[in-house]
Amino acid sequence: MRGIIEWLVGPGGPAAIDGAPLEYLIKQYALDSGALEIQYLEEYFGEFPRKKTANEIAARLEDREYLILMAEAPLPDDPGLIVPVAYKVVHEVRLSETEPKLVDLVAKLDGCIRFEDRKVLYSWIGGTRRDWRGQGHFRALTEESETWALATGFHEVVVKTKNRFYDMRGTLDQLQFDVIKYEVNPLDNRESKVYLSKQLTSDVVRSHTSNRTVVQV
Repeated sequence: MRGIIEWLVGPGGPAAIDGAPLEYLIKQYALDSGALEIQYLEEYFGEFPRKKTANEIAARLEDREYLILMAEAPLPDDPGLIVPVAYKVVHEVRLSETEPKLVDLVAKLDGCIRFEDRKVLYSWIGGTRRDWRGQGHFRALTEESETWALATGFHEVVVKTKNRFYDMRGTLDQLQFDVIKYEVNPLDNRESKVYLSKQLTSDVVRSHTSNRTVVQV
């Protein structure tokens, strides 16, 4: 089962080529076009046991605030060809959810996250293609989503992963996410669920390190 945060990444720190920092190209998509792009890109992720469809993505995101981001980069053997290499989807999660998976999430966060009179952001799905991992695309997407979230009035972002996703947990640690809940799986501790969050403040945005160019599609 895929975790709520479905990033498959390396450490994701700032990257450089020949000593010069990378400039990350990020595209921000509208719902319909973004859902189709993600459906296409997920075909490159063999680790995902089940791919999300465009209809699933659209159904989840309609009637709520959301952000669909995709990073693009040159092909290693053909630098003139720019391709999508990573994506990230975040959306609002509310106390009054009706979708069963989100109702369960809100219940699991009871006592850990305060929803009343606050806007809470949920990092839902995302990934980085294997050949581009460890180059900072994940960090750039995360930092852009945090900038957007703060400007949109969100107070906190929450993610969920599994204990066995050690690289992912390390990346979240570098991005200063705090563990707020650990849900033990009594049969296999590797399958235990880890809930993390970050308070969104102006200091968070000032600490960003990636150089980003963002284009709205």
